Amino acid sequence: MNYEMAIAALGIGIVIGLTGLGGGALMTPALVLFFNVPPLTAVSSDLVVSAATKPVGTVVHMRNGTIHWAIVKWLVIGSAPAAFCGALVIAWIGPLAGVSAFVKTALGVVLLIAAAGLVGRAYLTLRHNMTGGLAGASTAAGGDIAVRVLPTLLVGIIGGLVVGLTSVGSGSLVIIALMTLYPLLSANWLVGTDLAQAVPLVIAAAAGHLLFGDVDWSVVLPLLVGSIPGAYIGARISSRASAGLVRRALALVLLAAGLKMLGVSNLLTLVGLGVALVAGTVGWMVVRMRYGLKATNWQGRKAGVGGQSAGH
Repeated sequence: MNYEMAIAALGIGIVIGLTGLGGGALMTPALVLFFNVPPLTAVSSDLVVSAATKPVGTVVHMRNGTIHWAIVKWLVIGSAPAAFCGALVIAWIGPLAGVSAFVKTALGVVLLIAAAGLVGRAYLTLRHNMTGGLAGASTAAGGDIAVRVLPTLLVGIIGGLVVGLTSVGSGSLVIIALMTLYPLLSANWLVGTDLAQAVPLVIAAAAGHLLFGDVDWSVVLPLLVGSIPGAYIGARISSRASAGLVRRALALVLLAAGLKMLGVSNLLTLVGLGVALVAGTVGWMVVRMRYGLKATNWQGRKAGVGGQSAGH
């Protein structure tokens, strides 16, 4: 048993459960960079682990009713067969180094844009709520949001193919697309829906890699030991926490994953996260006070103002 690998998997599992992403975006690079696992083995083994961890977080969100099943259905119709085909392609012609490098670079840029988009959406939500424009619109109940069938199906196909080829994208790529297609979906529903759609997707990709890939069970076992309880803990927090807390965690993870995808060193990534956390917290407090609210939600609730609708 590789205990260092299990501890790393515990932390990444919490991130997966809390934000819906982190498997391919964090686990696969961690296996390659820190544990010297061959890339194809890392991809195959990570997908098998994801097939076990994604359902854990999904069950928690099912119990709390934070999954949009109609969106999940159309994503899965496209993603499951595409993911299996991706595993076949990588088995036939070997690891696609060029494709993987391009996907990681492009995804890194998109992840950074998505992190900035979350911050921008939070500001617009606060402004609309305080001016009476679209009060509460950004946290609409998931079931009230109509499904855009064709774009959702296309996202599933592209996401599934990328996951089958690289193991990256079951959370990162799809959650960005969901944010774009369904901007009114609250953070809790966003994470729950993303976790649910990823279950059949990673199972299909894992099945392909079990048949044709390079799964290493000495890698899979410690990852399972750490990531399953981690995913449960993260999902419990995600399904019950305020949308604002989940959104902040999601923005930080998007930022970290984006920087790592672009090849930024661990030290600079940590520095960037620290700066973003401090600057974001102080900046948000200033924005709230500018609109006449208390600096934090906690102060607002204590004073009886600035509640959930205004202060996510």
